[in-house]
Amino acid sequence: MAARDKEKRKLGSKLKDETGAATAEYAIATMAAVGFAGLLVVIMRSDEVRTILFDLVKSALTFTNPNGDAAAAN
Repeated sequence: MAARDKEKRKLGSKLKDETGAATAEYAIATMAAVGFAGLLVVIMRSDEVRTILFDLVKSALTFTNPNGDAAAAN
């Protein structure tokens, strides 16, 4: 019985040991980021999405006068 109790204590102390836990968490977060990046690559290769984003950037960079008048050149 004493040997069995000793093994249980040894196993319990190993289970409480958190050595490498942070590394495992970083690995999981990195894998999630890689998966998300892969998904973005697949989405960005779509012509439809590329057109939408191009039009969005183009409209953001194009100045339009809200009054409809030509800008005064002073």
